[in-house]
Amino acid sequence: MFEIFASPDAWVALLTLTFLEIVLGIDNIVFISIVANKLPNNQRQRATNIGLLLAMVQRIILLFAVSFLIGLKNAFYYIDTSWLTTGISGQALILFFGGLFLLYKSTSEIHEKVELPEHDKDELDAKKLPAFPKQSFK
Repeated sequence: MFEIFASPDAWVALLTLTFLEIVLGIDNIVFISIVANKLPNNQRQRATNIGLLLAMVQRIILLFAVSFLIGLKNAFYYIDTSWLTTGISGQALILFFGGLFLLYKSTSEIHEKVELPEHDKDELDAKKLPAFPKQSFK
């Protein structure tokens, strides 16, 4: 039962997850404080507390959901033909449809940039920096 604590891979995974949780926690604090600063002074503390509580609850629910999704390794449907023998699991379906979504999204973004060059023109013009800034040489 405790053999996992002797594995260096488990410790690296734990350190990685801990680092990610710290970074995401700081991100939540920054975002919640920015949003809460738009409220009147008497509501800021309550909004910050509620926001942090909801962020923590959401993170716990998502961790349980991820642990459930990781456990979907067992095949629930088998394909057995003369040239293909395989099983389909929930994890395989998630990876397959996630990959299809990423292909669709990247293709549509590339299409938008290539076929509609005027789409982001205003944003790009606002960000233009001169190649050689004017400097005074003395």
